[in-house]
Amino acid sequence: MTDDQRFGLSRHVSLPGPLRLDGGVLLSPVDIAYETYGDPASPAILICHALTGDQHVASDHPVTGKPGWWERMVGAGKPIDPARHFIVCANALGSCMGSSGPATVNPATGQPHAMAFPVITIRDMARAQAMLLDHLGIEHVTVVGGSMGGMQALSWAASFPERVTKAVVIASTARHTAQNIAFHEVGRQAIMADPKWAGGDYYGTGDAPAAGLAVARMAAHITYLSEAGLTEKFGRRLQAREAKSFGFDADFQVESYLRHQGLSFTDRFDANSYLYITRAMDYFDLAEEHGGLLANAFKGTKTRFALVSFDTDWLYPTAESRIIVHALNAAGAAVSFVELNSPYGHDAFLLDSPELNRVVDGFLSAA
Repeated sequence: MTDDQRFGLSRHVSLPGPLRLDGGVLLSPVDIAYETYGDPASPAILICHALTGDQHVASDHPVTGKPGWWERMVGAGKPIDPARHFIVCANALGSCMGSSGPATVNPATGQPHAMAFPVITIRDMARAQAMLLDHLGIEHVTVVGGSMGGMQALSWAASFPERVTKAVVIASTARHTAQNIAFHEVGRQAIMADPKWAGGDYYGTGDAPAAGLAVARMAAHITYLSEAGLTEKFGRRLQAREAKSFGFDADFQVESYLRHQGLSFTDRFDANSYLYITRAMDYFDLAEEHGGLLANAFKGTKTRFALVSFDTDWLYPTAESRIIVHALNAAGAAVSFVELNSPYGHDAFLLDSPELNRVVDGFLSAA
């Protein structure tokens, strides 16, 4: 192992930049919070997190104290193993766990950027990560991600084909549909309708728009589950009572569950970051970035791809993965694809899934 301070848990770097964003703004400096696991001499794997994830992929979260969000996949004896791989996970641009975003301080003013932070894209996130890998001395990398992380993996493969050896894209899509955008807009409006949002200038008040953010999280969380999973877990069972209250308390277990998900989320996430990242996801359309034809994004690529979908995921259903596979086939790229069975909907990639672990392990282990 190395004593190099670039490597380890809870790392942070401020890169001078500038980073040219898709919106035309030059961002400087570029702050990136990240973690690394394993020996820097091992083959590198970049893990890209989803909308509400962070860099703590396999370490305890500093706010909640909960284990890393993907410890089922990352760790000793797991498919992504620090004994075999050098693992990097960075907080996405625009997020709120240390990377540049609306909650970070604008050096020009000494105050948080708030809504003056420029709107970003998925491709901007990948570019910032590429700057980090340059800083870490990593040239070639395997990129792995689920959901929004899968979008970043696709963007990496399209933007830096010479750097990406393999790409693992799980429960993801090549562009947001009208339905995806609609659900996100409900969440954004919930946040902005909260009087405490105050146009985004709530930092330092000690009174963030928690109610609006909680509702946004509740609405989004429904899309991460499946009807079968909700029925199995909750059905129409009542919450700690034997009869309906004939009021508007949480009579049903599913109501209580969603309220808990919403409130607990506000302890660890920033409302403005939620606005920015959902906007980046809604702007994502890989075909649009390449002349309207998705296959153009992968033209001439040497990257090997593995795509995984889940049969109960209605947020990014299997049909979306098949569109990507067809485009990769048209581009002559090497691709494998599997649809896995799970009752858990979109969130299946984060939950216990031995089949997913076998697929990822097999793909990463293959020469």
